[in-house]
This record gives sequence, structure tokens and C-alpha cells, in this order.
Amino acid sequence: MDTHLVTSRFATKMLEKALRLYTPSLSEKPMAEFLADKCDDLGFDDIQIDEVGNLIAKKGSGSPKIMLCGHMDVVPGKVKVRKEGDSLYGRGASDAKAPLMAMLFAAASIENNSGTITFVGAVDEEGNAIGIKNIVKQKWDIDYAIFGEPSGIKQVTIAYKGRLAINLKISVEDSSHASAPWLSKNAIQESAIFAIELKEKLEAGQEGRTKGMLLTVTMTEIKGGTSHNVTPRECETTYDIRIPVDMNCKSVEQKIATVVKEISEKRGVEAFYSILDETEPFEAEHNSPLVRAFTLGVMDVEHSRPTLIRKTGTGDMNVLGNQWNIPVVTYGPGDPHEAHTIDEKVSIEEYLKGIEILKKTLQHLKRLHDKKMQ
Repeated sequence: MDTHLVTSRFATKMLEKALRLYTPSLSEKPMAEFLADKCDDLGFDDIQIDEVGNLIAKKGSGSPKIMLCGHMDVVPGKVKVRKEGDSLYGRGASDAKAPLMAMLFAAASIENNSGTITFVGAVDEEGNAIGIKNIVKQKWDIDYAIFGEPSGIKQVTIAYKGRLAINLKISVEDSSHASAPWLSKNAIQESAIFAIELKEKLEAGQEGRTKGMLLTVTMTEIKGGTSHNVTPRECETTYDIRIPVDMNCKSVEQKIATVVKEISEKRGVEAFYSILDETEPFEAEHNSPLVRAFTLGVMDVEHSRPTLIRKTGTGDMNVLGNQWNIPVVTYGPGDPHEAHTIDEKVSIEEYLKGIEILKKTLQHLKRLHDKKMQ
């Protein structure tokens, strides 16, 4: 198939087909096979599905070497796939099948000697990032990486917060009958005290920071208690802590250790915590050829400069950016506030413009990279 003939109608139809494949984390196989098939039609080489299920395909030749990486998985929950006016509904419409398909069609436009694109459909971004972690440990020869997440077409994401997830287990010595609650401590109530104090102490002293630069502590899960009329001896809570780019996991962990110890001594209860996930925050260089190429690409299509933004979430960009030390950004059509919603949708016009902006960006990047290398 001639890649110049990728019409708007075809690109929209393929996104719709992708949305009809319901691919929650670690069930991405149908999407990987669908993409492999499309890559074949569009003239990609070296099309493969790796041992963890990522789809990897190459297009073009020469330098620069650019990785375009989107994720194939979606959060659980089906959304009826339908078109209404300019909106296309479906689970993953914005997060992140529109960015992924936009990257596919932009990559398809690359000709020989105008750069080598490695297109990746990654697994498990919404889970534990098995997909990107498998790629990162391989140290590919790549000059620039672009990750596909909905940022809206006039915003380029240059920073993501880090994340610490911790499990906190509180144990008290005895339980008692709920009719005589003074006879023992209550592990659920003690956990509530921990929750309030941990949040207050870790979030203290952040007046005047923007949301993108805030450390946040959020309790996300709780389980405890054995019976409706017995006071609980044990309670487990999970916290999701987001870390801005001017802090790191280690310093936050040290603070957690200190605070947990203080509260447990003061309350006379046993507290044990473990770390479930640790992702360092990441901020990309603002003046790399990659960011400049995006600025020009957006200006070509939208006639205004994009805003560089710091996002409060955490993405695959963190994992790769911290390890490979190359310029990276995250970009894609779609409204980030549509992500994970019960009636997720994307604007078709924005998706199509996203393809054009990515194509132009790749052209500008080739030119800027060659200039830098002279």
C-alpha cells in the first residue's frame, strides 16, 4: 500500500478498528497482531512481537534514529465504540490509541534516508510497565524518543512526576468485643491516624507550588477487620505518592521511614511498610532538537507555539528517560481528562491534525539533527 495514500478516512477507520479491540493490560495480543498486520501493509520492516508482547517495527533508513512508542493496553471497562459528529467514542480513544495510531501513520510516511523510525506498541503501561522495562534493559541505538499519550495537540509534555506506592500494615496487640472497645486498640482507627499524619507531614511546606510541582500523598486502598462486632487487630493500607521533578524517591522514602517510626512510637502500635512501586520523576531538556522540532511542527499546522507542560501523572517516559539519557517527550492527540472516563472519546479532527503535526515534526527533526551533526 502506498503510504502517501493514507487518507483521513482510512486513518479514522483504522482508529475505530483499534478501539473495537478491547485490550486491558496484559491482554494486548489482538492489538499487537492488528498493528503487525497494518505495519506490513504500510511497508515497515523487521516486524516482530517480542517475548513480553510488545510490537516492534522499523521504517526508513539513515539518521536520526527515532523511537515512536505508544501503549496498546487500556484501563478496564468497556465503552461502546461509536461516532457522534466529530467525536469517536471507545475505551482507549484518548488514552492512548489515538496517539498510538497517529504515530503509526506518521511513521509510515518516512522514506529511506530521511531517518530510521522504530515504532513500538508497548504492553502494560497502565499496569506495571513490563513492556517499556523490557525495552529499556536492551539499550537500543536511539537518538530521540517520543511517547504517545494524550496531551492535546498544542501541548508537549516535558516532565512527569515520579511515583512511590507503599503498603502500610498496622498491628495492635489484642482485639476485643465491639461492645467494650476500650479494652484494646483498633487497627483501622490507628490506620486512619497514620493516614492523616503521613499526608500532613509529607505534604507540609509546599505553599505556592503549582500542581505539577506538588508532592501528593493519596490513600488508595484499605483492608482490615475480621468480623462486624470485633475490633480489628490488623489493617493494611496502600498509598500512592507522586513526586515532583525537584525531589527523588530516596529522599521521600527516608521521610516516610522517619514519620512512620514517629507515629508508631507515639501511638504504641506496630507499623510495617513495604514499597510496591518506585518510579523516579523525569524532566526532559527543554531545548533539545526534539522539542524544537515539535515547536515547529505544531506551528506548521496550528500556527501557534505549543506549551511545554509538566504533568502530574507518571508514564513510560520516566522509565526510559532516566535510563537511556536521550532527548524524549510525550505527545499525542486527545484530551488527557478523557482518559479512564466512563465515556471516553477523542476528537477526530484533533487525531488527524496530530498525524500531520507528527509528520512535520519528524521532517524538522531530521533537518535539525543533521545540522547539529555537521
